[in-house]
Amino acid sequence: MYPGRDIIRVLHVDDEPDFAEMTAAFLEGEDDRFEVETAVSTSEGQKRLGSEAFDCIVCDYDMPGQNGIEFLEAVRADYPDLPFVLFTGKGSEEVASDAISAGVTDYLQKERGTSQYTLLANRVVNAVEQHRSRTALVESQKRLSLFIEQSPLGVIEYDKDFVIVRLNPAGEEILGYTEDELRGETWERLVTENSYENVDSVTDALSEDRGGFHSIDENRRKDGTIITVEWHNRVVTDETGAVVAIFSQFQDITDRKRRERELEATRRRLEAILENTTTPMFMKDADGRYVFVNQGHRELFGHDDDDVVGRTDHELFPRAMADEVTENDRIVLEEKRPIEIEESIDVGGEQRTFLSTKVPIYDTGERADPDEPVAIFGVAVDITERERYERELEQKNKQLDEFASVVSHDLRNPLNVVEGRLHLAMDECDSDHLVAATGALERCQALIDDLLTLARDGEQVRDSEAVDLAAAVGDCQQSVAMGETALVVEATRSVRADRSRLRQLLENLLKNAVDHGGSTVTVGDLPGGFYVADDGPGIPPTDRDRVFDPGYSTDTSGTGFGLAIVSRIVDAHGWEIAVSESESGGARFEITGVESD
Repeated sequence: MYPGRDIIRVLHVDDEPDFAEMTAAFLEGEDDRFEVETAVSTSEGQKRLGSEAFDCIVCDYDMPGQNGIEFLEAVRADYPDLPFVLFTGKGSEEVASDAISAGVTDYLQKERGTSQYTLLANRVVNAVEQHRSRTALVESQKRLSLFIEQSPLGVIEYDKDFVIVRLNPAGEEILGYTEDELRGETWERLVTENSYENVDSVTDALSEDRGGFHSIDENRRKDGTIITVEWHNRVVTDETGAVVAIFSQFQDITDRKRRERELEATRRRLEAILENTTTPMFMKDADGRYVFVNQGHRELFGHDDDDVVGRTDHELFPRAMADEVTENDRIVLEEKRPIEIEESIDVGGEQRTFLSTKVPIYDTGERADPDEPVAIFGVAVDITERERYERELEQKNKQLDEFASVVSHDLRNPLNVVEGRLHLAMDECDSDHLVAATGALERCQALIDDLLTLARDGEQVRDSEAVDLAAAVGDCQQSVAMGETALVVEATRSVRADRSRLRQLLENLLKNAVDHGGSTVTVGDLPGGFYVADDGPGIPPTDRDRVFDPGYSTDTSGTGFGLAIVSRIVDAHGWEIAVSESESGGARFEITGVESD
């Protein structure tokens, strides 16, 4: 236990109580920091030392039982550094020599007059302050040593000539050397030729305490491995300002530098991709100011970088347009989510529709709140023509529906009358002309059915369900007359589809195979879809682009709408269909883009 730094507690040991009390009074009068306790014997002094803390002992020499030097020797056994002043009236050179040998801090002979107490007070203060300074220095050195030894960073201590004095365990691990192997070496042992000139200039600057506090260099490990190391250097100077030591903290940043190079290369590639993409792309900060626009954006609006970067939409575009896009930006930032939205954009005085995708950007570093967006990145796709096409398609579908309604109502009724009359006529007479007329009538009915199917199956599928493909093929056998054609089902997956329209697709493909003379039809799985293949005559390569056209058929008895219906059902699901040659030389239809369940 140690007293406070401002108080100086003194134990005065003297066998003359009156003198001891007077000395205490004078010392406390000389300096208000003194607190003096007295003991009239060395044995009492020993007890006081065991129970109280003191900064200094002042002791007489000539005392009964145990003299001052013997007491000093006893004190040094337990308190080797405690200041001890021998204050005696019977001094001699021999006593002084013995006291010094025993480790006395100071020696002072009693004299007449009060000036001796001033001198004693000064000696005690000096002894205590020097002791405290030494203690503080030792503690500081211990803390520094502990910091160096336990630091996760490498630490090297150099002397003023840059000779290595110390290397901590972390440094040993980084460099591959032990402390003993590097002690006495200079920095040249660790530096590659590529970094020699740079390190030489750094050490020159450090030697004169004029810089060199940070550097990144190539260093060579003991095993010859070249590593990139970041150094932070600090100099230690004496009272004249001369450099007496250098401490260097360092860490291996080889992996970090490699990642930085890779990141920079990736950034440059990404920047090149973004810049050379014709689709308009942009980035705005949280205040709505543009920080990046690519070439596609600049060409669309006829702006240069200098015209756009740092400015807002309200500074660049008409108010109505700026209000719309700014409101959409606000949604992204406040709700912290991507959005995909149609925006009306003024391009050279023409209103065009863009499908804009906007996503929030976050700062993953330490400069901002990682949970708050700092920017918006956006991509704008011009869908004006697509919307025009969709409107035209919608109009055509509407017209087709109206046509189907006319066909269904206005043609079926008279055909039904004709069918009835033919049956009545056939009951009354037997004529080949009536048989031919009946066949023509049935073909008209088939054409009407296929036209209605073609019109209705073009509507987009909105509700799908999991359908077992093998089971769906099995259901088709109830409505498709397979005759002598063998059906092989190798499909094992379930697909998401409109059950009714999937069955109609399969029925048409199976019927197509049967009608064209295939002896075997196979239905199997594909990655992302399924196929229907036969071993019939196949489809010539020159005709494969036309097989899905309405009315196309190589069979004079067919309507030519079966494969067109298949194509419409595929489009309605968002799938794709292709025709090729099967392994046996027949036709193979592959449907892909199908979602499995």
